[in-house]
Amino acid sequence: MAERSTAAVDVADNSGDEPLAAQADKAATDGEAHADEAAEQGAQDTGGERKTREQSAIDTPELHSGHKLARRYRLEECVTRLDGFSSWRAVDEKLRRAVGVHILPAGHPRARSVLAAARSAALLGDPRFVQVLDAVEENDLVYVVHEWLPDATELTALLAAGPMEAHDAYQLVSQLSQAMAAAHREGLAHLRLTPGAVLRSSTGQYRIRGLAVNAALRGISAERPQRTDTEAIGALLYAALTQRWPYDSDAYGLSGLPKGVGLIAPDQVRAGVHRGLSELAMRALVNDGATASRQEPPCTTPDELAKAVAAMPRIRPPEPLFTAPPEYQRTTYQQGTYGRAAAHPGSNGTPPAPPAPLESRTGRLLKWTVSALLIAALGLGSWQIADKLLDNRNPAGGDPKGPTQSAGGDGKDDKRPASPGKPLKISGATEFMPGGTGIQEDQVPLAVDGRTETAWITPEYLGYPNFGNLPQRKDGSGIVVDLGSVQTVTGIDIAMSTSGQTIEVLAADENASSPTSLSDFSQRLSQSEKVGEQVKKTLERPTRTRYVLIHLTELPAAGSSDRYRGGISEINVLG
Repeated sequence: MAERSTAAVDVADNSGDEPLAAQADKAATDGEAHADEAAEQGAQDTGGERKTREQSAIDTPELHSGHKLARRYRLEECVTRLDGFSSWRAVDEKLRRAVGVHILPAGHPRARSVLAAARSAALLGDPRFVQVLDAVEENDLVYVVHEWLPDATELTALLAAGPMEAHDAYQLVSQLSQAMAAAHREGLAHLRLTPGAVLRSSTGQYRIRGLAVNAALRGISAERPQRTDTEAIGALLYAALTQRWPYDSDAYGLSGLPKGVGLIAPDQVRAGVHRGLSELAMRALVNDGATASRQEPPCTTPDELAKAVAAMPRIRPPEPLFTAPPEYQRTTYQQGTYGRAAAHPGSNGTPPAPPAPLESRTGRLLKWTVSALLIAALGLGSWQIADKLLDNRNPAGGDPKGPTQSAGGDGKDDKRPASPGKPLKISGATEFMPGGTGIQEDQVPLAVDGRTETAWITPEYLGYPNFGNLPQRKDGSGIVVDLGSVQTVTGIDIAMSTSGQTIEVLAADENASSPTSLSDFSQRLSQSEKVGEQVKKTLERPTRTRYVLIHLTELPAAGSSDRYRGGISEINVLG
């Protein structure tokens, strides 16, 4: 059930099929989409099985579990069947991994637009979006293959559990606005950014699925696509803060606002909502003359919204709660009379009180012994500290290059390097893509699988060792490992696929979230240098970080003098 909720492609929900901006700026969908949705709604109301003219004119092939596409993709489970297309969970038997597949008949009126949208989305290559892996027309079918993320959770499920903390809502709007701003710069819009289209991975990173494709499958378009996507992000932020849908109809498992009250700020719907985030949601949702509570201008594009989020004071995560240990309770017992001599006549039977602890002769001797040992220990410790400090100083007139003589007089340096620590658990790894596109993303897991015989290998580059001197590779490449949480790093142990590569090891700031560019990695763990097949370093000072970047800047020659190639076999971060 968890897999189905995270990988299914927008299970049909008539309450949310209409674009979010339809109420705000009358974003238009084509007539066919409206007819399809009306027919589908009617089928649900009457319980009958109805088809639109569009569907009746299409010869939809019968597909079943076990059917193979391109002798490679084996269909496993149908998760959506709507409007002439179906969506499946499938298995890529070539790469042995789960994938998602949308399938349409080649004669479907939207088949051309779906292919074009999928191929455009595949060129984006932004890891903040669920990637399109293939888009093919074959044997009277059009199908689109995309990533399947079994460890991710839909925003729908997160909202069903209750409103988000301020820090989580801040991360949501920050990551979504930045991702959609990048997509719109490439001319791509989503137009169906609902809670079911947003996933949160186990590392806390939000990923968007269905970029351009979900809208193309349903024939949705908009006159102002940037405004439509911005309002959708505002609606998601509103829902995250209040657990209410910001319109007067219920949708996506959330209750709508009371009818007739209009659009009210989140901090008026629920007590304790962060004021800055409440105003930000209103600026993204503002339409038809409505304004935010402090009269800030509305955010009409994802880029404007991302800048407004960046201008806010940073919202830090809440401090972890520690349960206080239970108070110590002294055990009480009833002292009996077993083995005690009978009371003498005339006495009250109360036994004589024992002497106070350490007041007897033996107790006083013990106190003096312990005191003497403590004094001796303090004296010995002080002498050893002073002797160590004197040893570390260079004697006057001595050879400054000679070793410091140890107490044994063997002439060897008594300093020993600090222990590098044990390998830390790596929660995830991604390819470093400062240019926005990757080179061998599917091989990244091979660099953190615990085996040096597998590796992430770059393609061959011609002419220049700095990745062929290509503009999109001017900042090199490499791998970013995610430790899952902020850890203390004391060293690195990296196995390279071949010697002669120039690398540097950097770390992101302790408060960094999803770093993607070189400027995000402000802490240097090693200098840029040409290395052999093994790189082992112990840091002079431990570093606190969650993300570590192994940055490749130059590659060694691969067989001939004009071809260059490199890679990483295994990464261990020590702490």
